[in-house]
Amino acid sequence: MRKLILFSFLIFGVLGYSQTTIKGKVVDQNGQPVSSANVVIVGKAEGVVADFDGLFTLTTSEVPPFKLKVSSIGYSSVTVDVIKNNQTLTVTLNEEAEQLGEIVISASRTPERIFESPVSVERFGLKDIKNTASSDFYDGLENLKGVDINTNSLTFKSINTRGFATFANTRFMQMVDQMDNAAPALNFPLGNLLGMTETDVLSVELLPGAASALYGANAFNGILFMRSKNPFDFQGISAYIKRGVTSQEVSGDNTYTDFGIRAAYKFSDKFAGKVNFGYLNGTDWGADNETDKLFRGFTRDDLDYDGVNVYGDEVSQNMFSVAQILTKTIDPETGQTILPAGAEALVPSVNVSRTGYNEKYLTDYNAESIKADWGLYYRPWENDFEISYVGKVGSGSTIYQGANRYAIDDFFLQQHKIEIKNDNFFLRGYMTEDKAGDSYDMVFTGININRAWKSDQQWFGEYVGTYVLSTLGGATSDQAHAAARAQAESGRYLPGTPEFQAAYERSINDPDLSSGSKFQDNSKIYHADANYNFSEVIDFADIQVGGSTRTYELNSSGTIYTDNDGPIRYSEFGVYTQIQKKLLEDRLKLTGSLRYDKSELFDGFFSPRLAAGYTLGENKNHNLRASFQTGFRNPTTQDLYIGLDVGRAILIGGAKDNLERDVRTYGVSQEAQDNLGQPATIEKSGDGAYNNSYLASSLQAFGASGNPADLKVANSNLAKPEQVTSFELGYRGKVSDVVIDLSGYYNIYKDFLSNETVVSTYYGEAGDNSLSVLALANGDYQAYQTYTNSEANVNSYGATLGLDTKILGGFDLGANYTYSKLDFDQEANPDFRTNFNTPEHKFKANFGKTDLFENIGFNIAYRWSDSYFWEASFGDGQVPSFSVLDAQVNFTVPSLKSNFKVGASNLLGDEYFTAFGTGYVGSQYYVSWTINNL
Repeated sequence: MRKLILFSFLIFGVLGYSQTTIKGKVVDQNGQPVSSANVVIVGKAEGVVADFDGLFTLTTSEVPPFKLKVSSIGYSSVTVDVIKNNQTLTVTLNEEAEQLGEIVISASRTPERIFESPVSVERFGLKDIKNTASSDFYDGLENLKGVDINTNSLTFKSINTRGFATFANTRFMQMVDQMDNAAPALNFPLGNLLGMTETDVLSVELLPGAASALYGANAFNGILFMRSKNPFDFQGISAYIKRGVTSQEVSGDNTYTDFGIRAAYKFSDKFAGKVNFGYLNGTDWGADNETDKLFRGFTRDDLDYDGVNVYGDEVSQNMFSVAQILTKTIDPETGQTILPAGAEALVPSVNVSRTGYNEKYLTDYNAESIKADWGLYYRPWENDFEISYVGKVGSGSTIYQGANRYAIDDFFLQQHKIEIKNDNFFLRGYMTEDKAGDSYDMVFTGININRAWKSDQQWFGEYVGTYVLSTLGGATSDQAHAAARAQAESGRYLPGTPEFQAAYERSINDPDLSSGSKFQDNSKIYHADANYNFSEVIDFADIQVGGSTRTYELNSSGTIYTDNDGPIRYSEFGVYTQIQKKLLEDRLKLTGSLRYDKSELFDGFFSPRLAAGYTLGENKNHNLRASFQTGFRNPTTQDLYIGLDVGRAILIGGAKDNLERDVRTYGVSQEAQDNLGQPATIEKSGDGAYNNSYLASSLQAFGASGNPADLKVANSNLAKPEQVTSFELGYRGKVSDVVIDLSGYYNIYKDFLSNETVVSTYYGEAGDNSLSVLALANGDYQAYQTYTNSEANVNSYGATLGLDTKILGGFDLGANYTYSKLDFDQEANPDFRTNFNTPEHKFKANFGKTDLFENIGFNIAYRWSDSYFWEASFGDGQVPSFSVLDAQVNFTVPSLKSNFKVGASNLLGDEYFTAFGTGYVGSQYYVSWTINNL
């Protein structure tokens, strides 16, 4: 009897530890392998990932019968039955042609079909990345409807949606693995310069419009999410290399290289890790626009010329004012005034500028990106509970256009994140740190190379003195000007000479803008956020709560911010909740969200969002959606604490405690010293910009008329948060074989954040109609650009329409149209700049087939942009309409686990630009080899 019992326990023990092994292959409708497909036991957190050839082996303690769910992004999921051990399966996945079954997370912070999303959302998945006709996946985002990409340089592109675009796009967030990858000093992301490598991208989601109700203060115009591959799901080594040529009229034909590699390994069911590395090197788009920046029709032959991409000619003085000084200034060698009394009568009251240097002499146009990231992932209970650490570092060189043109050289950014999460909650914290490296301001480089060989005082003194002597000698005014410039230019450092190079090196390594152009920075952001979804404990609705906190630490040593005395620190926090409920047999989906945010510098704000979606049709293939949402945007770090001299104006942030941080010394005119009793120099703070100033435009009117009544007091208000209220209607559905996505929106802005250009006098009070007017007449004033809010009504509206289908036996055909319009009375508010910077009409189309022949596919993408007016602190100007055609052909070699691609961006070679002042975008031609990816 005892032996029988022992034998029974042995049998049950063996059965208890018996294993089931299932092998199989996942293919698409054409019989081609679907790599990286997920094979999961239904109802269990247990499964495997198919390899590059679609093959999988699953070993489990589960006893048949049971079910497997097989899924892959871009395909409809399939459930298959396992009825016996050692069963072999062939699973066919059909492509999600209608693009409505794709899963997105960003719209509600929870997985849902894009078809049921309560707001507009765009998705760019693995299939899109593989088939993009653009030179890389990031550029491919431009083909999404409603998306604008403004090209700053080869490696720095700025994404935007729904208008108000600048390269310093602080209205749009970019999240990489849930980390805001904005550079702390700049307060905006540098495109994908320091972002994600292509082999590690799992998906990209883009949420246009206000999203503050879930994502906080900066999710104002939209938010981009890039998600990477988890090493538990995607293992192995994958890599790509891309070699090609960039072609542009200014820079010529130059080779470029783009390389990336990913290595991931699952050590056990509890522990996995990955590492990525990316490198890109090429030659940037050169900028050589010599048009007069102020649109006066001037050329280099004119006295006060200021070229768009010519730097150093921003320094300009009035000849008559200089002559007045010279008639009062004693020459120490002769003991006499430099000019005799009354000589100023021979000098016209016109401005003359110094001769500048073309941009090509002030940068090497090296475009480079070096980035790496790594991650360690731990699942202690072998389920969805995961603890992870992710680190990212990147260094790059590019061109950035802000108030001036900047050479970003060896810029460094690092991020470190620790996260704990499962399917229902996350808790994460991360820090971001940047270092400016060897970056410098090209405008001030030109200015200070000039000053290195001759000071401004000497140059203008020689110019005016020679003009007077030439006039007394019988020369005409033109002849006198020619002789004056020739004399003033004597000793000029010419590009290519050792003297020029030495002055250039001194300037870019000197952070003092009076003699150099280097900017320093070592700023940081500390961020933490958390979220909990109560779906497992509450059945009647999907309820989430969460919050975040962020601390800024600005440390530019006074080269960008007013932080000469040490770092500037301030913080903000926010909390939110969301509830979703499905009704009427799951046809009606209601969503409500509410968030409260508080910065230590401002009062708190509530951001509500309400949305409803209703699914129609017998097959539930039509969805109508409507939403009301609000957003707000705190003034950025630069809006608050910048204190930067950019030549023709000083940028002064609008934080209350910033005004007295910016203190500078100015020279007072001889006229004011002699007749008004003013000192030779005066010390002035930034307070004058906000509390004692005139509008710069009214100064121009006063200069033309001489009537003080034309002057208008500015006294800009201090910066405070900007708000938006957005209404949106949309439809997604399938009619016959055509997928339709239509949406429209209307945005109402309050306290719109922008800039005012003002002038503050060295003496007198704005509006006194006496002393301040004399100060303006004497040229005793400083121009400022303030950061303030407008009381003007600013609204915008627009719509998008997307159509996708398959034709001619499986060819993909898609087209989309975007309409954007600013609703603002510019004539009534001539001094207010909205920086809308968005074309009214855009059209995009794509055509291709992944399997034109066996293992051969292609894709063609076309986009057209209407003309539009660009306005920004660097300069304003018209951007002409343009058309761009991208194309690629790809060839897969399964035996090599490789995909080869030949492609071209801007295939037709019609150069264009997307912003005033940048270089023209040329063409890129490339060949790429991707191995063991997709």
